[in-house]
Amino acid sequence: MIPFNDWKKLDIRVGKILEVQDHPSADKLLVMKVDIGNEIRTIVAGIKRYYTKKELLNKKVIVFVNLEQKELRGIKSEGMILAAVKDDKVVLISPEDNIDVGAMIQ
Repeated sequence: MIPFNDWKKLDIRVGKILEVQDHPSADKLLVMKVDIGNEIRTIVAGIKRYYTKKELLNKKVIVFVNLEQKELRGIKSEGMILAAVKDDKVVLISPEDNIDVGAMIQ
């Protein structure tokens, strides 16, 4: 268990995927541009087996925005998209449509 004050440190927001590209040097990774309200971030995710680019484009997702940036196969990822696993399939967690991009999760 973590203390409640540690939970408050997380910056979790609603994002919208604006662009999706194949990673140039990784078969399982996608490179996305995600609008988090006040800026657009590059996020690299290993979801290529589970989603087409068309399915992801304009999809609203939940993004951890204050994680330390990590370079994945030469591309810096500036956040992490929240997902769950169901029946060995990765499923992105999406908010309802009436929630604005950039809204903070509290």
